[in-house]
Amino acid sequence: MADRRFEPTRIPGFATVAVLAFVALYLPIFTLVAYAFNGGTSIAVWEGVSLHWFSKAWENEAVKSATLRSLTIASLAAIIATGCATLAALGTTRRRAFKGQTFIYVMINQPLMVPEIVTAVALLILFGMVKQWTGYQGLGYLVLAHSAFCIPFAYLPIRARLEGMDLSLETAAADLYANPWQTFRHVTLPLLAPGILAGAMLAFVISLDDVVITEFVKSGGQDTLPTYMLGQMRRAITPEVNAISTGLLGLTVILLTAFFLLTRKKA
Repeated sequence: MADRRFEPTRIPGFATVAVLAFVALYLPIFTLVAYAFNGGTSIAVWEGVSLHWFSKAWENEAVKSATLRSLTIASLAAIIATGCATLAALGTTRRRAFKGQTFIYVMINQPLMVPEIVTAVALLILFGMVKQWTGYQGLGYLVLAHSAFCIPFAYLPIRARLEGMDLSLETAAADLYANPWQTFRHVTLPLLAPGILAGAMLAFVISLDDVVITEFVKSGGQDTLPTYMLGQMRRAITPEVNAISTGLLGLTVILLTAFFLLTRKKA
């Protein structure tokens, strides 16, 4: 009997569409990286190979300040979001099904479903009232905003890791008179560690790249690297922006590669 399974790769033109899709996705990125090494001042005219713009970006105090601020916010947001996501994942997977469980899933993943601009405006209004009441204008607002937005991104890989873990080891620990904390400390946590690390890295990348929420929540003088670059785009554009983008792209690729290696299933 002939094999009648549906194979998308056998559809006429599949390969052509796939190639065009990859070209549309990656050609602009490859162009940006190439022109980061442009020796001239134009972002569209090639004038030879040079590392001048990388050197200029490295010596730019505004870039250094924005980069340090971005790394600080992303690190704190990743720690907070991962901690909350770990507790949420444990609370929704390490117990019997309960009434309202689906509603809790929806609320945890709400930032993924609601347009980011809506979340940004809501945070702008909330933090605006808090600023009036307290007078505080620091980076705490950005850290809290990024943490809240990153929780579902950290939650997904942690929950997936928990759901794929064998409960027999935890049951065996309980049979050997380990209390719940000892079981969590010596059995659950070591097995869960790759998922937690993957969630933290994903939250870090999401926070590091965020523009919309940052643009609405930040106060004067609190530019992160993405919002600094957005501001530069409104002025005279030079290949320095390409160099900064290339560096940010490289960091993102490294973290996402590590995320993939941690979350892939072993044969």
